[in-house]
Formats: sequence, structure tokens, C-alpha cells
Amino acid sequence: MRYNKIRKMDIADGPGVRVSVFLQGCTFHCKNCFNKETWDFNGGEEFTDQTIEEILELCGKSHIAGLSILGGEPMHPKNIKGTIKLAKAFKEKYPNKDLWSWTGFLYENICDKEIFKYLDVLVDGQFDEELRDPRLKWRGSSNQRVIDIKKSQKKGEIVLFCD
Repeated sequence: MRYNKIRKMDIADGPGVRVSVFLQGCTFHCKNCFNKETWDFNGGEEFTDQTIEEILELCGKSHIAGLSILGGEPMHPKNIKGTIKLAKAFKEKYPNKDLWSWTGFLYENICDKEIFKYLDVLVDGQFDEELRDPRLKWRGSSNQRVIDIKKSQKKGEIVLFCD
């Protein structure tokens, strides 16, 4: 797996000040994607155990509310194992901080369900230029859902996140 960038302080990708990791590689290629530089699976830098340690160290600062994993596509089969490894390490070290991720896949179609053990919130669905709405919080188009993973898992159906 590869990554494009790590933002040490991000206020756009979830509540509070966060660390955000942008993974490399996506096959959706949504029209007017805000992050086209992450499409190439061979771009960016190699994601290693040292990268995870760096991210965990950044997340340890008291002003950091949580971690956001974006892309590219974190749930793509080429990235999901690394996404799970990072998510697990984060939640083991910081169980009281929240973990958000974005994906073009629908919640129902994510193949490796292990990720749901660690995620607090998932923003799902491909960006759709025709449904673009800049007033929406944490998503670019109205077809995308901001899902509370813990409540959804408990209830057995999708529960949307309300802040």
C-alpha cells in the first residue's frame, strides 16, 4: 500500500482537529474528484510500519480529536489490509479518539468487514458531480452517507451520524 500525504492538523475531515491520511490508489475516478493525484496506485510513498508509528505519534497530541483515513480509496482490495492495520493500531492506542474513513464503496458492499471493528464513522458512496452540494458537512454530494458504524452494527441497519 502507498500513501499520498499525511495532514498533521486537519479541520475539514471530521469533527475537531484531526490527523488525516490520504491513501494512494482509486479506480472510481469520479468526475471532478478533489483528489485526482491519489488515483495512481503506484504514486505517493510506501506505507510502512514506520508510517503507522509516525501517524500514531501525531495522534497522541492532546488537541487531536481523531484520525481520518481518506484517499484514493482506503477500502479497495489493494489497500484494505493496510487500512485495517492502521485502524487497529490507532484504536488500540487511542480507544477514546474517533476514527473516520471515506470510501466510494457503499457500506453494504465493503468486502472486508473487519474494518468495522475499528471505525466510528464511515462516509460512503462515490462523489457525484450532479448531486454536489457545498453546504453538506463532511461529504461532497447528497448521495453520500455519513454512517455511525457502532450504532449501525448494534442495530443491524444503517444509522446516520448526527453531530
